[in-house]
Amino acid sequence: MTDRSAFPSHLLVFGLGYTGAAIAATAAAAGLRVSVTSRDPAHRVPPAGVRLLAFAEAGPALADVTHVLATAPPQEAAGDPVLAAYGPALAAAPALRWVGYLSSTGVYGDRGGGWVDEATPPAPGQARGRRRLAAERAWAALAGHAAVDLLRLGGIYGPGRSPFDDLSAGRARRIVRPGQVFSRIHRDDIVRAVLAALAQPRPPGLRVLNLVDDEPVETAAVIEEAARLLGVPPPPALPFEAAALGMSAMALSFWSENRRVGCARTRQALGISWRYPTYREGLRAILAEQRADGAPE
Repeated sequence: MTDRSAFPSHLLVFGLGYTGAAIAATAAAAGLRVSVTSRDPAHRVPPAGVRLLAFAEAGPALADVTHVLATAPPQEAAGDPVLAAYGPALAAAPALRWVGYLSSTGVYGDRGGGWVDEATPPAPGQARGRRRLAAERAWAALAGHAAVDLLRLGGIYGPGRSPFDDLSAGRARRIVRPGQVFSRIHRDDIVRAVLAALAQPRPPGLRVLNLVDDEPVETAAVIEEAARLLGVPPPPALPFEAAALGMSAMALSFWSENRRVGCARTRQALGISWRYPTYREGLRAILAEQRADGAPE
């Protein structure tokens, strides 16, 4: 049997999006050998120290990959795009020790505002949640070959993707629906959790991790805090019933579910604390970074 621990670490990230690029950059800066894939590599610039591969030509890299992170969402008809292209190759990858799949807390479905945690059975009520759960189960099939982490993410925010951008552009809406809360996570805490997970020496097996901060809260509260930090008045309150008239089907599906997601087991399993345990710390850090960079507020 091949001693997989003898292979130098090589992380392959499928997807050079907002989160995947940040994970790849941080892993490379930490000294890992990192490759990323893109379907349009001619028009993408990888982070420093990261090798960029065309998605369709990533197969040879699996010969010595030790860690794989998949960031792409499942497709409506074709399912998970990475497994559709490379499922058998991943199952046979000789050095593979760890697989991470960035999923969604949407697999828990609507809980009427109640709490769920890592041990709660999924019960997706929306088609997108059912697709996510199907993708999770497909990735879980690799757990006999490698350690597999299903990382269920809340709403992602961070630099360049925050309420400050919407407030500055005049498109922020303070939608009010009392009792409706959402769980969210700062991009940099996703990076922290992923790097902690892949660094752990674990035997093959399956684990569920919830990547959410410690305070599920109404969206309006986040908008109000961002406006307060900018020193501007928040947008006028907009009742959900009025806002829903102009929402897309996707947006309505998000607002149709209400749950609070816990992550205590995840932080304990990874031995970490969040850099931004609530949206307040996260927003302050984003604004401080924008001001340091001279970016418009």
